[in-house]
Amino acid sequence: MTAIYWSHQISYPVLALLQLLPLAALALPCLSKNPRHHFWIMFLAVALEMLLAIDLYRHFDQNNAAWQFAEYLPLIPPILQYHVAVNGVGTLFILLTALTCLLVVIYVQVVNLPDRLALFRLILLIESSLMSQFASLDLMWFAFMSLLQMIVTGYMVWRWATSPESETTIARYIQFMGTGLALFVAGIIMFGWYHAHHAGFWSFDLLDLAKLEVRPGVASIIFFLLFYGLAVRIPLFPLHGWLPHFAQHGMVVIAPALLLGLKTGVFGLIQFVLPLLPEAVLEWHRYVAGFALAGVFYAALLAMQQANLRRMLAFAVVSHSGLLTIGLFSLDQNAFQSGVMMSLNFGLAITCLLFMAGIIYWRNNTLLLHKLGGLFGTLPMIGGAFFVAGLAIIGMPGTPGFDAVHLMLEASINRFGALFTVAAAVGNVLTAGFLLWAFQRAFLGPRPPGKSDSSPASLQEKIIAVMVIVLLLGVGFFPEPWLKLIDAPLNNLTQLYSPDNHSMETH
Repeated sequence: MTAIYWSHQISYPVLALLQLLPLAALALPCLSKNPRHHFWIMFLAVALEMLLAIDLYRHFDQNNAAWQFAEYLPLIPPILQYHVAVNGVGTLFILLTALTCLLVVIYVQVVNLPDRLALFRLILLIESSLMSQFASLDLMWFAFMSLLQMIVTGYMVWRWATSPESETTIARYIQFMGTGLALFVAGIIMFGWYHAHHAGFWSFDLLDLAKLEVRPGVASIIFFLLFYGLAVRIPLFPLHGWLPHFAQHGMVVIAPALLLGLKTGVFGLIQFVLPLLPEAVLEWHRYVAGFALAGVFYAALLAMQQANLRRMLAFAVVSHSGLLTIGLFSLDQNAFQSGVMMSLNFGLAITCLLFMAGIIYWRNNTLLLHKLGGLFGTLPMIGGAFFVAGLAIIGMPGTPGFDAVHLMLEASINRFGALFTVAAAVGNVLTAGFLLWAFQRAFLGPRPPGKSDSSPASLQEKIIAVMVIVLLLGVGFFPEPWLKLIDAPLNNLTQLYSPDNHSMETH
């Protein structure tokens, strides 16, 4: 193959356009020197990106588990090859990415952040890199786009950090993310070398690597390299050390929403690790689940001790990531569905929580809980959105988290037994406790003495709150389209881990 091709399902290379449109939009603000026009230009770009993602969904054949809309172009073979395609899981992550970036651009305009044009452009760069990651079939291309996302996000935090400790924050972020990416690339190179040793040529392509039967010892090494590289990005205990500092001293909303609301680490596990290394996954999945359960309790207990709402939300991320990982590594159809649906739920819910926290911050210039209180009187819509998002995180009925948590618990009890699953459920209850406690202190508690009331929310801020509430409740009450979208590819993954293919251990 020497040229780009794409599926006959659609008459244009939709995946290429999803990646290139944000890049093309970077130069558009140069057409106008009026700052008022810049938002509308950027809004048009991300809105068109959203329409492209919807068109991708419209043309996607949900009854077909095969890769669809494929495009291929050899760039620097075998080191770097552009090979993209999507299944139902990739399509869902692309839809979530387009929606999140649209909401982020609206938020930047509403809260009137400084130097918005530069921030808009960085958001577009990150959106392009995310679209590439969620469509990539080549591990090295995925790693290259991950590096681009890491650099742009780091620069964004350095420039718009809200704390004088931004340099320490960036140093810790680079240490963790850089180490994770280095481990991931090392695993990719080892995989490519193993393929060359057995097939006669180097390849980092998912379709080529899937044909290999990797020896157990080698498979375990590759598994740990890839898993640790992705676990830093999820983030999973005990590889989460960058996040609390990043949340407290970095940006309040934009970078955390693009990093945490769109779980590229979870996608990497589903796209590459679980399909390529089933024997290693089966060998080590109980240890992974054990660390994840420890992380659920560790993060929940630390969250209850936090005085800063930003740090509390950071530990909520770690706790929820543990539950998600338990679900994913329960290794059956319910498990894989729970992992994807919890990612969707978390992407919407944490973005909503961060938006509301940002609106609170710009009014009070603090997110210290003892300096907040009584906010529901002046910001009822913001409080309502925060409350609904908190309920979604813990999996209340009517939110996307309900089906996700239910599927996780069902898969966990089948794989790990009742005691382990009850412990995971208790961890989820702890998560509920600290999120509701934070809501009570910030919105329902008494106003601190001498603290004046916050100004009421603007119409635009109320619109953002209503949008995220409608999205959360809409997906929560109507989960069937998304479950149907991911059913076929996850069924293939389930068959890979069925007892017919492996001698499963019994406990």
